[in-house]
Amino acid sequence: MTFHLHKFPLMSRSKKLHDLITNKESREASRRGRGAEQEEDAGEIREEELDVVLEEDEEADVHRIRLPEFPGGAEAFELAAKFCYGVKLDLTPATAAPLRCAAERLGMSDDHSEDNLVSRADRFISQTVLRNPRDAIRALKSCEGLLPLADDLGVVSRCVDAVAAKAAASTPTALFGWPIADDARAGDRQRRKNGAAAGATWFDDLAGLSLATFTRVIAAMKEHGVGPEVIEGALIAYAKRSIPGLSRTGRHVGGGGGAAAAPPSSDGEQKALLETVIANLPEETIKSSAHTGTAVGATTARVLFGLLRTANILHASEASRDMLERRIAARLPDAAVDDLLIPSYSYLVETLYDVDCVERIVRYFLEGRDVADEGNEEEGSEAETPGREASRRAMLAVGRLVDAYLGEIATDANLKPDKFCDLAWALPDGARVYDDGLYRAVDIYLKAHPGLSEEEKEKVSGVVDGRKLTLEACTHAAQNERLPLRTVVQVLFFEQLQLRRAIAQTIMANEGGAAGSGEEGGESDGGGTWRVAARGNQMLRLDMDSMRNRVHELERECTSMRKAIDKMDRRGGAPVDRGAPSVPADGRWGAIVTKRFGCKFPAQVCQSQQRTVVARTRRPRIEQSP
Repeated sequence: MTFHLHKFPLMSRSKKLHDLITNKESREASRRGRGAEQEEDAGEIREEELDVVLEEDEEADVHRIRLPEFPGGAEAFELAAKFCYGVKLDLTPATAAPLRCAAERLGMSDDHSEDNLVSRADRFISQTVLRNPRDAIRALKSCEGLLPLADDLGVVSRCVDAVAAKAAASTPTALFGWPIADDARAGDRQRRKNGAAAGATWFDDLAGLSLATFTRVIAAMKEHGVGPEVIEGALIAYAKRSIPGLSRTGRHVGGGGGAAAAPPSSDGEQKALLETVIANLPEETIKSSAHTGTAVGATTARVLFGLLRTANILHASEASRDMLERRIAARLPDAAVDDLLIPSYSYLVETLYDVDCVERIVRYFLEGRDVADEGNEEEGSEAETPGREASRRAMLAVGRLVDAYLGEIATDANLKPDKFCDLAWALPDGARVYDDGLYRAVDIYLKAHPGLSEEEKEKVSGVVDGRKLTLEACTHAAQNERLPLRTVVQVLFFEQLQLRRAIAQTIMANEGGAAGSGEEGGESDGGGTWRVAARGNQMLRLDMDSMRNRVHELERECTSMRKAIDKMDRRGGAPVDRGAPSVPADGRWGAIVTKRFGCKFPAQVCQSQQRTVVARTRRPRIEQSP
């Protein structure tokens, strides 16, 4: 761009332009070889026009001055030229840094002219920009195109220190007077509208910075002792607005009042940005508190899982992925099932989802829980109860999460039984109060994999503890044709055991109340309790004998029918008895026997009467012809 200006206003304020114009006119006069009178007039400055070109120009003209690579570009030079003409400047946080660099380049210091542009820009930055962190962030944004001059002048470091100092001195809930979290935590609907009208949060302002400047701000925050929740929130917000597709709720770039950073164009730039964000995450584990609540943890877990998916897509380093998995493990109780469904991007893995990654996250969670339990034991009995209660709630939440995840991945045809069982056994027994969710996952897996052998079916079904099934789950399992016979028998046994215990507890409660109202002595109460317990044990023993007899009967009938079918197949399908039905030509005696005599035996529940065993009516045996 070319500016048509006058020499005298520029030379009166700018030492650099004064020297350039004077030297240029002197060289021009010497080259033309003027006479004595012309030499006397060489130093005389005439009020004539001058062209200032802000680019390289090969033309050699006394009235043309070239200023290539001018800091701040044409806008900064135009403001500086207006200042030279005496026009009043309206400095803003976005123009203060470019004007300071332009003044430095033009030599507009107080040594050349009183109250020059350098002192005015410095005074505005110190008294206005640095006192408001939001203005300091805007000034940092304007400095990104002025490097390294802005850094040499100390403008960048002063703005960075101002932002970090204000962040360290502010409360975690209202940093810089703005709420930390996004609209999900802003309160009611009217408050969210007011917040959106007022401007974006400080996280959005920081997200508009370049990666190098943002990294300097985060490092300065760590040096000033800013809380880890603030640093982590800023890093996650920066990643969500800089990496396309990371945020599920807001995929647009540059919403709100802050200017968002342009997304990296190549995969290499995105990978570098992601690894930088992960490396700068604070080491401290953020725990839920009264002012954060559970929703914050859930949001953070979702974003961390998004970072992990992006790291897998971009093939980030192993160290970055391992750090993310350990950080996710600390937030695992707040995660959802959809977060765990991480697609497998490797050609070496046959499964649809990355089950190995989830298994590692669960293992890291258990390791962190063990460390937390040791810390609670060392602190003493006062802190033991709340710490253990929180750990137990977290363990139960992870148990429900893993069971739901197993139900989602059970339909994968490439999921091996060993991998399914390893993930189900990864959690300890205390992680599940009931195994209904795990039984549902096993049922879905057996239905989706009908080609499993009996040994594999028993292994998969063995992950379910029959003692932890509710009555509804026991009833469903007893009628489930996909379960092995051994598992069905165990479920029936534990179902009867639950019924016996419920009846015994009811009888004990009734007789205990009657004994307490009749006599106050402890001997009669204890004797009644012992009699009730003995009676319950006797009833349980009778039911166990009934169950054992039923199993033996089933085995004998199955054996006899198997032998009958084998004999019919060996005879080639020619029936001896004339009254017997005709046999198909292909000798499918198994279908006829199954249809006529039946191979399925309905599940029976033992009667609960005392000293009574209900035996199943025997069917007439199949008469075999000699």
